[in-house]
Amino acid sequence: MPLRKSKVLVLSASYEPLSICDAKNAVLLVFGGKAVTVAHHPGLSISTVSEKFPLPSVVRLTVFVHIRFRAVSLNRKNIFLRDGFRCQYCGRKDVPLTIDHVMPKSRGGEDTWENLITACRPCNTSKGNRTPAEAGMAPLKEPGSPSRITFFREHYLPVAESWKPYLYLA
Repeated sequence: MPLRKSKVLVLSASYEPLSICDAKNAVLLVFGGKAVTVAHHPGLSISTVSEKFPLPSVVRLTVFVHIRFRAVSLNRKNIFLRDGFRCQYCGRKDVPLTIDHVMPKSRGGEDTWENLITACRPCNTSKGNRTPAEAGMAPLKEPGSPSRITFFREHYLPVAESWKPYLYLA
């Protein structure tokens, strides 16, 4: 398996999940002394000319990194992931999706987790420059900001066994 396809959970120095990176970046962190390996991918390894090293599955940073807030990045990919690649008005998954502002931008709507949802083109056009209540089109679920750990658990499936102690605590 190529290093870019293997995913590695990155923990803070205090064992809190920070991010997910590909194995190449994790190996660079470990060999650069910036992280230590906590768990390995079973049966996978990387080889140098003279040695073989198990491929990391979970790494922990060696220095404390202060993160001011732990919000999931607001971007198109993460909005599609949060909404399950489904139109939030009609529920269809088999059509191309767009991003819709619940409160239209022209009426003061902002680019926030609470105001952006996925919608198919027909629903987005039908809603137009109105709120869902005005258009009679209630979203399937109320949009909101996902928690970082919940986002990891829900959208990086299947979760490796070695990740579970760090993602499913409390």
